[in-house]
Amino acid sequence: MGAFEDFSGKISAAVFKKDLLNRRGASRDEVICGPQFGVDTALIDLENGNALAVSSDPLSLIPSLGMKVSAWLSIHLLANDLCTTGFAPQYAQFVLNLPSSMSREQFGEYWQYIHELCTDLNIAITGGHTGQVPGQESTISGGGTMFLQAPKEKLLSSNRAKAGNSIILTKGAALSSTSLLAMAFPNFVSDALGDEIQHKAAANFWKLSVLPEALLASSTLLPNKELLAMHDVTEGGVLGALDEMADASGLGFSVKKSGIPVSDEVEKVAKLFGIDPLISIGAGALLMAVEEGSEEKLLQAYQEKGIEASCIGQFTADPKKEIIAEKNQKSIFDFNGKDPYWDAFYEAIKSGKS
Repeated sequence: MGAFEDFSGKISAAVFKKDLLNRRGASRDEVICGPQFGVDTALIDLENGNALAVSSDPLSLIPSLGMKVSAWLSIHLLANDLCTTGFAPQYAQFVLNLPSSMSREQFGEYWQYIHELCTDLNIAITGGHTGQVPGQESTISGGGTMFLQAPKEKLLSSNRAKAGNSIILTKGAALSSTSLLAMAFPNFVSDALGDEIQHKAAANFWKLSVLPEALLASSTLLPNKELLAMHDVTEGGVLGALDEMADASGLGFSVKKSGIPVSDEVEKVAKLFGIDPLISIGAGALLMAVEEGSEEKLLQAYQEKGIEASCIGQFTADPKKEIIAEKNQKSIFDFNGKDPYWDAFYEAIKSGKS
């Protein structure tokens, strides 16, 4: 029996809908928002005016990049999902399936960084499971779940965008994919592009949190009135995340390609590894659906805090996903779910790049 996908990474929307969507266990009335492709958080009514928001994600362990980088990636990717509700995570649980080659000292360093990051973000670690698994030598060390409770009427979900909403994007494309490539293969990148580009691209790794801009958005605009939905950019990049957000909300979109920021160092590293920055892992960027007329208020708030943000298009009632290129040439975005980062990363390892 072969793999059910012909590529690495997250399963496609088609597999999700066929194999998972109709197998969700018991039906419970208090589940406000359950499993849906493009929706990273579940919402559960606590029947006291509050709701519980829950989100899960894999944990990263990349020994070649170090325990600090691995912990940073693990915690901030989890927090990024949950903060799209408009609130900060409060609690976390971790299941660690560690490689048998990992020493006690390495584990102690990894867990110390996780503890420190959760302390800094005011997240209580409430439990989980820790063990070593023979043969487990991937860059995934298990999984984590984060929780929060907040007023039900103020919680956001990525499937609540509306036709006519403006699409606001923070930062830019492919921050995480190009930063990880620059960090994992520094000599190759420096030799090809110079030390300055390598350093700038690698430094983007420390910009992967979207918690500040998510909380600023929900405090600047009225949740579920002016700010309708948020979705963090991960696999599939800006356009892949936008595709998920539109599908989850039953909408299409119209986006100007040139309006999606791609920094010089991101563009050069992406070209070097042969990946398209618009569909490559882009953690660190946040997409928002904002009521028409409220864009300037939010963009001004971001500018005052030194956070890059721009309006890149609009959600439409027409389900077509339209990309507007140069000279007003229009094309329909049709994404197969394959993020080019994974092939580029593993090919670089196979070819001995360092």
